[in-house]
Amino acid sequence: MEKDTDFEIFLIATPGLEAPLAAEAQFNGFSQVKTIPGGVICRGSWSEVWRANLTLRGANKVLVRLGSFPAVHLAQLDKRARKFPWGEFLRSDVPVKVEAASRKSRIYHAGAARQRVEEAISETLGAPKSSDAEVRILLRIEKDICTISVDSSGELLHKRGHKEAIAKAPMRETMAAMFLRDCGFSGNEPVLDPMCGSGTFVIEAAEIALGLHPGRTRSFAFENLAGFDPDRWQDMRSEAEVVECTLTFCGSDRNAGAIEAATANAERAQVSANTQFQQLSVSDIKPPAGPTGLIIVNPPYGARIGDEKRLRSVYGALGKSLMTRFRGWRVGVVTSAPALARATRLPLLAPGPVVDHGGTKIRLYKTDPLP
Repeated sequence: MEKDTDFEIFLIATPGLEAPLAAEAQFNGFSQVKTIPGGVICRGSWSEVWRANLTLRGANKVLVRLGSFPAVHLAQLDKRARKFPWGEFLRSDVPVKVEAASRKSRIYHAGAARQRVEEAISETLGAPKSSDAEVRILLRIEKDICTISVDSSGELLHKRGHKEAIAKAPMRETMAAMFLRDCGFSGNEPVLDPMCGSGTFVIEAAEIALGLHPGRTRSFAFENLAGFDPDRWQDMRSEAEVVECTLTFCGSDRNAGAIEAATANAERAQVSANTQFQQLSVSDIKPPAGPTGLIIVNPPYGARIGDEKRLRSVYGALGKSLMTRFRGWRVGVVTSAPALARATRLPLLAPGPVVDHGGTKIRLYKTDPLP
């Protein structure tokens, strides 16, 4: 890997959360950040690729654009793929998987295109091909231009590496982090989730406050690429400074299993000193001692668990508890139905953009500090 090569880096976002991901990338000092549908583009060297995987909370994957060339038929693709400098990026002893997609191109058969590129890699470099290889090469043919990228992440980045116990219909960590950012959370105020499930919002908030990198305990596909420098990577991982934090991040849920799962997850994430979970119904929640902060909640929605009519009373009870006891706190409610959001009777601001949560369209509804 050339240390100073400047690549186009594509950060895949959850649809609808491109803007907070771009804001996060900018805040973290990535260069030439630009939002496009489905993600965020920036530029940088391999060490910036590693840093994106290690530090960005909102990216689902980090793809690196390795190069592109025109091709109008398979023979031309075959010839150009054999001239591509695979050895600069791939190791001959590491299995590779190629995936292809074609749009508005004369090479319309993505399967045949994938086969040509796979053969070019295995015959010029000697790298074995495997359908479950961790190293994935992505070929995109659009308007007769073939673009070759590598997935530097491997497993999706919401898999932080320290969450085992999952409650029903969980929110992905990447989404939770972006909703926290959208609510103006930067780590310097308490957070309370009164329907915490397996604790995702609470744990993400605690990690942000403590300066813990999301990718600190997992491995990545880029560790299997040519020229990967394990010493430099180790240095980068150990550079993170843990911030002094006296805040407590609280979660409650009426389900004892959820509280057990959240407590275990917080322990694995090494944030149990700054988190607290208790079994409570929404009607019984009270503000913790100390400063006001953010209440963020992802209650069940009709499309998922339970039906909308029955849920209105749950949202109503939540809103009532918040309005009567949490003066000065801001609220963020993530839900799929405007009627459910309104059932809280909270002074909601205009909703955020539509976000795709595993096929369910959800939005973030926020308030200013409660009167």
